[in-house]
Amino acid sequence: MIDRRALRWNGWGFVHAGFELGGREPEVWRWVAEQLGRKQLPHRPAAPLDRLELAAPALSEDDLGALRAIVGAANVKTDRYERAFHSRGKSYLDLLALRSGDLRHAPDAVVYPGSGEEVQAVVTHCDREGLALVPFGGGSSVVGGVSALRGDDQRAVVTLDTTRLGRVLAIDSESLTARVQAGIYGPELERTLQREGFTLGHYPQSFEFSTLGGWIAARGAGQQSYRYGKAEKWLVSAELATPKGPWRTEAFPASAAGPNLNQFVAGSEGILGVITEATVKIHRVPAEKDYRGFFFKDFTAGAKAVRTILQEELPVAMLRLSDAPETHFLQSFSAAQHPPGAIERAAMQALAWRGYGEGRCLLIVGLEGDRETVLESQVRTRAVIERLGGVHLGTRVGERWYSKRFAMPYMRDPMLDRGVAVETLETSVRWSDLHHLYRGVHLAIHDALRDNAADPEARAIVMCHLSHGYIDGASLYFTMIFPQKQGAEVEQWLAIKRAASDAIVAGGGTISHHHGVGTDHAPWLLREKGEVGVALLAGLKDSLDPNHTCNPGKVLPG
Repeated sequence: MIDRRALRWNGWGFVHAGFELGGREPEVWRWVAEQLGRKQLPHRPAAPLDRLELAAPALSEDDLGALRAIVGAANVKTDRYERAFHSRGKSYLDLLALRSGDLRHAPDAVVYPGSGEEVQAVVTHCDREGLALVPFGGGSSVVGGVSALRGDDQRAVVTLDTTRLGRVLAIDSESLTARVQAGIYGPELERTLQREGFTLGHYPQSFEFSTLGGWIAARGAGQQSYRYGKAEKWLVSAELATPKGPWRTEAFPASAAGPNLNQFVAGSEGILGVITEATVKIHRVPAEKDYRGFFFKDFTAGAKAVRTILQEELPVAMLRLSDAPETHFLQSFSAAQHPPGAIERAAMQALAWRGYGEGRCLLIVGLEGDRETVLESQVRTRAVIERLGGVHLGTRVGERWYSKRFAMPYMRDPMLDRGVAVETLETSVRWSDLHHLYRGVHLAIHDALRDNAADPEARAIVMCHLSHGYIDGASLYFTMIFPQKQGAEVEQWLAIKRAASDAIVAGGGTISHHHGVGTDHAPWLLREKGEVGVALLAGLKDSLDPNHTCNPGKVLPG
């Protein structure tokens, strides 16, 4: 369990940590300003917590006494820091609210149960007493999934923090499964498994500050999901505390006894109950890892290589293809931090002469497994890539990415301190529609950014990478960096988000591949699921949670 006060309540990660700029802060920020059409970046620090208004908890002493009787007095928190920390997640909208001092959605109390039985008792109590209950793991949701909302007929909000449920309970080395409490953080889960020679292999960018239960609830994906699978693939069974009582899903390797109910748990985002425990598929720690880079002349050629590798069913752990704007940004940003030497500059010039110039796209290929499989896959993937026009860059690029793969979220806070917005959105789409959707979303974002620009001189950076792939399609992950429109930051982003989301749906993509629905994507769910599908989900919610106690306002369209 991580001490909450060691974390930023209104930003990312540990208070004492940050993004390493190599001692070249002035040069880096000057470069960022130039890219965005700014002469200089403004100074816009976040509001300090001790100066913010926070309403008194809307819970009586009897309410608090009942919660303390369940989880212990020390595990019921009503102080300013805990309530602020648990008020929202980590989306751009969340951070705009937190940094401006908007704590309207702070919970009235935060409880830390220490067992599944205590979780069930809290759920039952909140349901009986008309209190909203918001499940909270690491709090890394970027779609409004953990905001402390309540319904009109609910008199207070209790946030249930699962992180005291942080143990690996059992490892079945013969069946290759592990039974794990849902509040365990990624690093502790991997440390425990790897001591026994195993791994879950689930490494989202939020890995250090997210939990097993959150991964399942959001139907998440790790960076190596090509090999290890998304959450719905490695989930064997789950136990939930619901208003109707404990619910444990089936744990068979396969079954034809009706639909697999695990698929209702994965992606449920806390609206059906609180995930307390899960059995998951594990793997033996790979003996060999190989991460290396390749350049393609354009995104179309790179995407064809990724599709070919997947459809030829070559065993890869990761294929990450950056488009030209992202490749340029990553290389230029790195050069601002660490100026390249003469040899590196000469190598890049030589590649440009060969046609790998402004439109070049970087592909990182990750291989994991036993030594023989990795060596064979390395030969076969490289053969496909070079046959389709890719040029090999060696392992340095891949190893650099691997070593820094959890660091980029730390850049958002200093960007916001300088009036620069950073936000992402993602989708997945069939291969036959991928390039059409890619172009359509790019155009929609650029148009919305232009129409909602901070001023006529403002420029934006819009970039994308193909993050996860399948035989029939792939996920596209878009990142936007743009100057904030001061005084209208929320309206600016909502216009951009609406345009991009409409373009995703129009292009045949899902509203989310792995971030989830929360509040942000709920308006588009009906178009994706259809009236019958949404009615089915609503019926399941009503069956398990008729009073809508659990995570109100999330997933289902209002």
